Amino acid sequence: MEFPSRFFVTGTDTGVGKTLVSAILMTGRKAAYWKPVQSGLETMTDTAWVQQMTGFSDHLFVPETYRLSQALSPHAAAVEDGVSISLSAFQLPDQDRYPRLIVEGAGGVMAPLNEKHFMVDLMKYLALPVLLVARSGLGTINHTLLSLEKLRNRGLDVFGVVMNGPKNRINKQAIETYGGIRVTAEVETLSHIDGRSLAEAYAQYFR
Repeated sequence: MEFPSRFFVTGTDTGVGKTLVSAILMTGRKAAYWKPVQSGLETMTDTAWVQQMTGFSDHLFVPETYRLSQALSPHAAAVEDGVSISLSAFQLPDQDRYPRLIVEGAGGVMAPLNEKHFMVDLMKYLALPVLLVARSGLGTINHTLLSLEKLRNRGLDVFGVVMNGPKNRINKQAIETYGGIRVTAEVETLSHIDGRSLAEAYAQYFR
């Protein structure tokens, strides 16, 4: 499929594979990567993981706007650090410098950022097309359809869904039929992750 030059990767939940999918797409498209909100600094951050796995140099990684110490929902992590997340603090990186850009959200579509804003509000504020990452297994139909409904109700352009995990024909068909959307790719578990395997995954799943 034809990808937008710059887009936002969100998920139906936390831990559904947003970062892996972002790394695959970054590798295949030679795009820059930006994680606007990072919650949790004690272990490897998503930006550091993507850079380690892809092997790309620093110039393709945009610094996070908020780096929060605790691995919590962004609103709670911000409170722990004594800061308040403001939409006005987020600025899209310069398009001339980063013509291809992958922006990865934190948690799911309705992850709170502060007392009144959610991750979907950040997507709306940045005004980028959205790629939704979902699990392939049981429960994904409900979570994916609810996420699609919320994104569309906010007027966002959702151009595809990526299912992560073992292929599931029934769930894929249901998401496409009831969600009125194309499942762009079904990414199966990678036995090893490095620059080469990410490039191979891009060629296998996205071309």
